[in-house]
Amino acid sequence: MNILVFDIETIPDIETGRRLYNLQGLDDADVVQVLYSQRRQETGGVSDFLKLYMHRVVAISVVLRSGNKLNVWSLGELDSDEKDIIQRFYDGIDKYTPTIVSWNGRGFDLPVLHYRALYHGITAARYWETGQDDQSFKWNNYLNRFHDRHTDLMDVISGYEGRAVAPLTDIATLLGFPGKMGMSGDKVWDCYHAGDLEAIRNYCETDVLNTYLVYLRFELMRGNKTPQSYASECERLREFLREENKAHFQQFLDEWNESDDRRQ
Repeated sequence: MNILVFDIETIPDIETGRRLYNLQGLDDADVVQVLYSQRRQETGGVSDFLKLYMHRVVAISVVLRSGNKLNVWSLGELDSDEKDIIQRFYDGIDKYTPTIVSWNGRGFDLPVLHYRALYHGITAARYWETGQDDQSFKWNNYLNRFHDRHTDLMDVISGYEGRAVAPLTDIATLLGFPGKMGMSGDKVWDCYHAGDLEAIRNYCETDVLNTYLVYLRFELMRGNKTPQSYASECERLREFLREENKAHFQQFLDEWNESDDRRQ
């Protein structure tokens, strides 16, 4: 079985914001502030979180577990545009037909990707398959909430009950994993505006590592892994992080090991 764990990071869609609200002449930062202000008015001051069609994807990070291989990376290069990184995501689904795994992917990541794929004219035939060409997808596809070809861990573990959902960082920390490490989604725009896309990609990669570790624990809980195979998968990930020798991976590994030491 191929497993593709994914996470996205987004910024406001400045170009669409200019068109929708007639903001020609304002620079990017001012447009963003108008969009946030408009959203606060719409929500009665409760939130400035933009509607999903108003997001633009700047990073997609994945963990791919396929055969004997494990890899963690962000799609595309630092200078890749949005269309390229989204196309790469769907191309991976075409190539591997994986089980895709997310935290709140059904509520955020996938709808955003739908809107942006629609915007860019991206083809994603395997992802949208529901049994027309492959009968097996009639009973288990990426779109049905209750099929596990897309396993939204937040959705499943909460029992599909909105009152029971939890943030990824809280559950990761509960289980002894690092959780957020010095950054959060609401800081992505500031980081992007400062020109530090690499920091965003690194942050996204640590989020997807947390998601993968929660998934492994979920697989243990539902009997798809034994305690021995679960421990083996965790050790495989530790070895990968050590061998990659990247600062954010090493920090993640150090915090994970420190948490394990505290729990013993």
